[in-house]
Amino acid sequence: MSKSYLCVLAAAAVLAGGCSKKPAVGTTVKFNYTLTVDGKMLETSVGAGKEPATVILGKHSIIPGLEDALAGMKIGEKRKVTVTPEKGYGPYHPEGVTVVPKSSFQNGAAGLKPGMMVSGHGADGRPFPAKVTKVDADSITLDMNHPLAGKTLSFDVEVLSVQAAGT
Repeated sequence: MSKSYLCVLAAAAVLAGGCSKKPAVGTTVKFNYTLTVDGKMLETSVGAGKEPATVILGKHSIIPGLEDALAGMKIGEKRKVTVTPEKGYGPYHPEGVTVVPKSSFQNGAAGLKPGMMVSGHGADGRPFPAKVTKVDADSITLDMNHPLAGKTLSFDVEVLSVQAAGT
């Protein structure tokens, strides 16, 4: 089954039903969304005090599966989008779980509990987040996978506006 995209380069093209190619890098899409994972709503842009999301297509600022779906949508269109781990936050990697000595933490990791997020610096000096999964007498188990790695994501999206690159 081949995948086709509707062109959303300009509002006129969108309202007219689009064309057959993927939109150019720089097309801005404003949309509302609700993210559900494993039957639990995790995040939404809908409701009092919430703002719609805005993305510039082709800049890779959101997960590929959601960007691909938005690229094929028209103003006012609503869609349920299912994003597999491969098009989301990637597969879960067991090797991303590591045990470190408590002495690696300031204050000997006092107050750390499973479920808390911490940050550290890799050998290359780049910062990374990790989730505390276990606290033992002398060590802490950290999971450096993204919290949504390995998960299938369900989005309810509604496109509110589309602006062509350069307009």
